[in-house]
Amino acid sequence: MKLDFEQYKMVKEALHERANLLEIAPHLSSPLPIMLPVYKWWQLPYYWVGIKLYDLVAGSQCLKSSYVLSKSRALELFPMLQKDRLVGAIVYYDGQHNDARMNLAIALTAARYGAATANYTEVVHLLKKTDPKSGKERVCGAHCRDVLTGQEFDVKAKCVINATGPFTDSVRKMDDQEVANICQPSAGVHIVMPGYYSPDNMGLLDPATSDGRVIFFLPWEKMTVAGTTDTPTDITPHPIPKEEDINFILNEVRNYLSCDVEVRRGDVLAAWSGIRPLVTDPNSKDTQSISRNHIVAVSDSGLVTIAGGKWTTYRSMAQDTIDAAVQAHNLMAGSSKTVGLLLQGAKDWSPTLYIRLVQDYGLESEVAQHLASTYGDKAFEVAKIAQVTGKRWPIVGKRLVSEFPYIEAEVIYGVKEYACTVVDMISRRTRLAFLNVQAADEALPRIVDIMGKELNWSEQWKKEELAAAKKFLYYEMGYKAKSEQLTDSSEISLVPSDIERYKKRFHMFDKENKGFITILDVQRVLESISIQIDENTLHDILNEVDLNKNGQVELDEFLQLMSAIQKGYVSGSRLAVLMKTAEENLHQRVVIPVDRSGGGLSVFDSEGTEKSRK
Repeated sequence: MKLDFEQYKMVKEALHERANLLEIAPHLSSPLPIMLPVYKWWQLPYYWVGIKLYDLVAGSQCLKSSYVLSKSRALELFPMLQKDRLVGAIVYYDGQHNDARMNLAIALTAARYGAATANYTEVVHLLKKTDPKSGKERVCGAHCRDVLTGQEFDVKAKCVINATGPFTDSVRKMDDQEVANICQPSAGVHIVMPGYYSPDNMGLLDPATSDGRVIFFLPWEKMTVAGTTDTPTDITPHPIPKEEDINFILNEVRNYLSCDVEVRRGDVLAAWSGIRPLVTDPNSKDTQSISRNHIVAVSDSGLVTIAGGKWTTYRSMAQDTIDAAVQAHNLMAGSSKTVGLLLQGAKDWSPTLYIRLVQDYGLESEVAQHLASTYGDKAFEVAKIAQVTGKRWPIVGKRLVSEFPYIEAEVIYGVKEYACTVVDMISRRTRLAFLNVQAADEALPRIVDIMGKELNWSEQWKKEELAAAKKFLYYEMGYKAKSEQLTDSSEISLVPSDIERYKKRFHMFDKENKGFITILDVQRVLESISIQIDENTLHDILNEVDLNKNGQVELDEFLQLMSAIQKGYVSGSRLAVLMKTAEENLHQRVVIPVDRSGGGLSVFDSEGTEKSRK
């Protein structure tokens, strides 16, 4: 809209690469309609012109033409939308993909074409030798370390390419300690919320938040992902989402969702932070301005660096990098062949492939759809190793956790696809950690057992893997921020009537007036209403609320829980729902209809003995 030619070129390139991505990995990527709600009349033509220019730049590669919606039609498609002052909306189409799986598909495809690949390998320092012609030192390889075993080794190369994202400058300094930094890292926090916060097939974009940042709100893996922040950060391999960033996103979400929808902090199922490697171009005269595109630089010693850019343009970034390497090192190479080159899993994939998985193997439809959209035509290899359940249906495919379609066979297959750690499995082979940290935590013991068997782990190694995975979930995936909602809001702010109501509920379990309840207390009440829950599960349920971890839940802890639930800090508490259900069941048992008691009134004393009054 500002007639910026550089911006135009960047958008043009991104739209071309988007079309290619949808072609070469159709199982991992798909078009997604995104709505821009409009709350001022003058914005409607302004945004419409901008979006139409977007369609125009895409040309024949435009996914679908954008269109304008009336207020009523916008609310029909996105019923959660804030309706006050809404004048209409504009819908445009963009692409969405499974980023972790795409990354793996690229590596597997490269390996298929002859590349040697290695994960968990870090560069300790660069290797150099003196060029006999010029007398200058040239980079000729890297000294590496296997992070898992500690083994070190050299990798010799005619050309070394530095494609390390946020860590770009650390590798550049291995080449030249005096070189100026070009990376300006920015932290982006995302949160995942239940799927009911957004329609299944429509995203939302707010181009004008309270501080000028863009916020998106998209359906993802049957959940809702919202983000993102943009704040300067230090470079770390383990970025941690901050509570203030999570709350910023929640506040912005509240601004454009209906007041009928209570946006609760307790509904944040997972949160994570990523580092954007924004860069300044070392070849530019203006060294202060951040490059909006990717940059390729070749050092005096021949180190080729690719920095900046974004996911959508990864292929053109790679092409530009290889072209620069070929030219700088006089390498023998033909022109790029990657446009239209199908990635792993795409060859025989079709939108109906999942039906064959259901029919041929007896997989649940939801599981089959997940396997087809994750592994493409390789989904059959996963189905072949899936264990028989022994049930009438599904015939094969035991889930890791009940509410997600990930099955145990994927853990075995993940090991075949270079998975080395439990963190690999819960975050990069499945997306459990990103979708629900508690569900991921629940799946850990089984994943450890399966991987331990496949990789011959000792009992000690299993314990270390389990501890590392729990630490990852706690700090990097928002489990710490989620669990602290109860302790951080430990003051009890309930009205007297609510306090009395919750005390009565508590004392239904604490029959002896001990001031606390244990697993035995809960078991006794559940047995009286014919509900059976195994002891380990009950222990986990109480442990969520047991703040001082003494094996029992005190009255104050219970009231803190109910107060936090009322404020929206905590949601989905199993203990709270269990106790409410038990209370309702017991209440139904004591209320006796008048016509059954001879016209009088039946009441129960504190011991449960029936008395009659006329």
